[in-house]
Amino acid sequence: MTTPERNEPSTVAGERDMLESWLEYHRETLALKCAGLDDKQLREASVPPSDLTLLGLVRHMAEVEAGWFRNVLADEKAAPLYFSDADPDGDFHPGADDTWEGTHAAWRAEIAHARELAASRALDDLGDGPRRHRITGEPYNLRWIYVHMIEEYARHNGHADLLRERVDGVTGD
Repeated sequence: MTTPERNEPSTVAGERDMLESWLEYHRETLALKCAGLDDKQLREASVPPSDLTLLGLVRHMAEVEAGWFRNVLADEKAAPLYFSDADPDGDFHPGADDTWEGTHAAWRAEIAHARELAASRALDDLGDGPRRHRITGEPYNLRWIYVHMIEEYARHNGHADLLRERVDGVTGD
C-alpha cells in the first residue's frame, strides 16, 4: 500500500477551490488512516462495543460518494455497492471475501466519478435526482453536497482516528 499524498487547503482560495480542496483533504485523511495496515488490522473492531472498522468506514464512504454524486447530483440510479434491504448497514460489515484492494479500488473509482460529475456544474446547480431535503423539501445544490461530504468525512475521520490508535497506536491528523 502506498502512502497517500495530502495537501493542506489554501487559506485564500475562492469558494469552489476551497470546498473541493477540503473535500480532497478529508478523502486523503481517511486513506492515511488506513495506510500501512494489513487486511486483518483494517477489519479490527478496536473500540468495543462498536463493530466499526477502518475497512467498513472506507466501504461506507464509497456508498456515500455514490449516493450523493451519482444518485442525488446526476440521477444515475446507481445500485448499492455494499448494503442491501437484508443488511441496510452492509457497507459497515465487510464479508470474508472483501479485501482492502477491492474496497480501495471501488472507493477511488467513486471519488473519480464524483469529480467528473461535479466538474461541469456550478455550485448553485441543483441535483438531477428526485431526492429532497427531509424537512424543507428543497432540492440539493452542488454547494450543499460538497459541504455535506466534508462534514461526513470529517465525522468519520474522527472515528478513524480512534480506530487506528487502538489498532497500532498511530495518531495524528
